[in-house]
Amino acid sequence: MAVRKLPIGLPQAIVKHGGSILWALLIYWAISALRPMWTPRQSGVFAVVITTTVELSQLYHAPALDALRETTFGALMLGRVFSPWDVISYAAAVVFGVTIDQAIRGKSSASR
Repeated sequence: MAVRKLPIGLPQAIVKHGGSILWALLIYWAISALRPMWTPRQSGVFAVVITTTVELSQLYHAPALDALRETTFGALMLGRVFSPWDVISYAAAVVFGVTIDQAIRGKSSASR
């Protein structure tokens, strides 16, 4: 939220997509933590499926779902408005997360 709300002089692209990038990384790291035996690639594919599904769900408008989206929690977890750019941001963020995870796992297995 700080990326969008605090006037810290970040480039507009970061302000606009930073929250989406961080959210996708959160989903990736949560999946990796819940499924530690999965490879980073498996966790990444599942994270992209989840983030894309959530984004596509924004195309569906039921009164109860829209009411939830109007809350802070609902807006943060489900979003409000569909954007194909968000799907691209999510995928890029997950690829970045997978790359970092593979590098970390490679170093930890090399040190054993």
